[in-house]
Amino acid sequence: MNIEQKAAKIQSLAEEIISKDPDSFLIDVKLTPGNNIQVFVDADAGLPLSRCIAYNRALYKQIEEAALFNEGDFALEVSSPGLEEPLKLNRQYRKNIGRLVEVVLKDGRKIEGKLIAAENEIVVEETKARLSSKERNKEGNQGKDKKQQVVQHTLLFDDIKSTKIQIVFN
Repeated sequence: MNIEQKAAKIQSLAEEIISKDPDSFLIDVKLTPGNNIQVFVDADAGLPLSRCIAYNRALYKQIEEAALFNEGDFALEVSSPGLEEPLKLNRQYRKNIGRLVEVVLKDGRKIEGKLIAAENEIVVEETKARLSSKERNKEGNQGKDKKQQVVQHTLLFDDIKSTKIQIVFN
């Protein structure tokens, strides 16, 4: 069995375990050539550590029983994806409505703003500084009289390369 087949089998086992909890959902399974398995899970109301531990134990047992690796030669990590991982599923987008995101489009453009909606496409509200008429007419103004311009972008999922949650420190 090659690495892609093993990853598909692990994904199937993980989906079966996680599907018993309707609040949780599988995001991704990564398997490296060194038999390190990462399983990313999320939940609509947040994923407690206790649930990650329970999923890890159940999945570990099933992987051993399926004899996917020689003599248990694998490492398994079940966790939530963390902020460094991009959003992948529509359900993740819906969960993060109201948060600041950075969207990188397939054409290379970046849009940073507040995630407003996520259904068949996403809506991101971007706030940009707009020059006032005084500032346009008078060079050397150090940012006084700047106004905010709010632009809403409606983006198709097919046009998105990646979307990451941005951390805001107040």
